[in-house]
Amino acid sequence: MRLTAIEEGHLRNGMPGTIGIVGLFPADDPPFDLAWLRARVRERWGGLERMSLALRPPAGPAAFSGHRWAARPFDPAAHIATDDRDLRTLLTDAVSRPLPEDRPLWRLLVTERATERGERAVVLLAHHALLDGRSLETLFRLLMDDAAPPRPPAAPGAEPRRRPVRPATVGRELRVIGARGRALPASPAGEYAPSVAVVRLDAPVMRAARRQPEAGRGATLNELLLSSFAGALRARYGPLRAWPAGPVPFFGTVPVDLRGRHDAQRLGNGVTALRIPLPVDLDSPVARLRVCQEEVAAFDHRCDAHRAILPPLLATARAMPWLAEVMARRLARPELTTSLCTAFKWRDNPSRLHGRTLARVVPLPQLATPGTANLCLVHCADTYTLTVVSHLRDGDAGLIGGAVARELAAVAACEAPAARAAREVRAR
Repeated sequence: MRLTAIEEGHLRNGMPGTIGIVGLFPADDPPFDLAWLRARVRERWGGLERMSLALRPPAGPAAFSGHRWAARPFDPAAHIATDDRDLRTLLTDAVSRPLPEDRPLWRLLVTERATERGERAVVLLAHHALLDGRSLETLFRLLMDDAAPPRPPAAPGAEPRRRPVRPATVGRELRVIGARGRALPASPAGEYAPSVAVVRLDAPVMRAARRQPEAGRGATLNELLLSSFAGALRARYGPLRAWPAGPVPFFGTVPVDLRGRHDAQRLGNGVTALRIPLPVDLDSPVARLRVCQEEVAAFDHRCDAHRAILPPLLATARAMPWLAEVMARRLARPELTTSLCTAFKWRDNPSRLHGRTLARVVPLPQLATPGTANLCLVHCADTYTLTVVSHLRDGDAGLIGGAVARELAAVAACEAPAARAAREVRAR
């Protein structure tokens, strides 16, 4: 079975392509039994065709012949293992090297004392060509004790009818896709190194930030992440006029799932990417948030444009694998895709795995080309966790994560005096 153009692009963009999702469980719970976990994986994933697909190299010249998927017998023992590394080290190593191609491109690792609190971790890793972030979330949910079995895909023709897309809308979106933006300011002497930071955010601060702006509808996780990242960039590098490259915007890229209710649990790659200029030049946290809310409000119409653009483009690229590679390497350039910013909520609470309560979910974005940083924010129960994967100077992921946390606190503190006084009275 031939790979789609998107899958082929993830293989040919020159990067390792590993993404992941982590479940953290309390330190005082008993260790996971590996034999039980392998049995659970066989029970829940064994019937999913995607999890048995291994790569076959192109049959001819790579420019004219694409990779293929080949089905292998489902063997959890080959994929599930224990690991004694701490979580940050494990994740940094994971994004820095590709998964072995002699088996389907996923692994499930169990590590004791993954964090300073002694939490246990179950880590699902996969190549982005095989699975996207929403697929990882779907698979992880299927492992939980009370998970519902996956719904069968809807019959052909059951998809909802889409509103027509105006040519002008498509034209605007094509201009945004190809617009040149800024990379993050270069490291001195080209000293680039992958780094990963996992930042546990303060839950009361996040709840207060989500109530912003005052008298508005409140803020989504995506809007908060985009605006706080803009503020973190301003705090770290100054306003855009102080950056190199002249009057060019800095774009954040938001992956948006194109699946609908009829195929919500379909595994593979079902997302597109929307670029928005981040308001780095604004000095007010709430002003930055309002701008990001306006940008996010346009996502539905922009996704309609992508649904019109993608089918003919991907059909052409699939017929000419060299074109898929050209597109993938172009989009991987830091001036085009500098920072992927993703946020989601784990909606099944409480979730348990073999009776152990899921305490936190940690996402793992992929490592991109030098000069980039990717961020993902997850809300699980009453915890908020931010992961930063940077390809800048060693340790820059932690600096960016700390700056984003401070910007979120600044958003949360922007209450009007009357609202703040009322809250303090209630707290007494």
